[in-house]
Amino acid sequence: MTIIKAAFKKLTPGTSLAFRSNVEQIGPIVRFLQKTDPLGKQWFLMGDTEEESLRYPAFDALGELTPAAEAVLETEFKGDNIRYFSAWNGELKQGDGATITFQFHDEDWPAWSLEINYQGEGIQRLGGLDGVIELLSMIAGSLQPSIINVARYQYFEKQVFQDRPGVGWMLYLPRVLAVQQVPEARALVPVMITDEKDNDKQIGTIIVSVTDVPFSDENPEHVKIANAIEIRLVDQDLLPPFADH
Repeated sequence: MTIIKAAFKKLTPGTSLAFRSNVEQIGPIVRFLQKTDPLGKQWFLMGDTEEESLRYPAFDALGELTPAAEAVLETEFKGDNIRYFSAWNGELKQGDGATITFQFHDEDWPAWSLEINYQGEGIQRLGGLDGVIELLSMIAGSLQPSIINVARYQYFEKQVFQDRPGVGWMLYLPRVLAVQQVPEARALVPVMITDEKDNDKQIGTIIVSVTDVPFSDENPEHVKIANAIEIRLVDQDLLPPFADH
């Protein structure tokens, strides 16, 4: 399973705990998946059983939360200050399943997280390397997270630092990075936005460990490259511990 995980210190200031207002902020990501992934057209709220998990469509054709899903979620989490939802693409065939999990809460240190999980090699349905980079750029530009990483679940046991994010296949940091700072990376992709004055501005960098083939934690060379990048980043104090995200 490949996980795309983004962590946010805060989304839109003053956002309420209402599911609709929060889910609207990931609407562009949902629409990208609906458009790009042949098995990502439909998403359902996950339940305790297969029958329950096919009962309520999570998003409409425009990537917006459906009224039925909103009613179910608001009822289930009424009065809670920590809220989350999980949606899946309804695919039962092994290797075809995908899920989206979004969590947010209202505390003195508000934080959110977004995870997109693909079984097997399903992430390749996004269009390979270029498609995944496009998705990360969209997440970074729309939500401005403190970090995004892309890796198979099994890689987390092979990363160098257990108290910090791993690089895996890709790692986004809200920093402008130069090749001289991360020479081990196979690619550094700038993430740009247009500011209020219509000027292009770089808000971060996607670090790519492998570009010629999909990253595999079963390939010692791939793991070696990702580990070297992690060490290089920590040596320059560019990879903060989880507690700082």
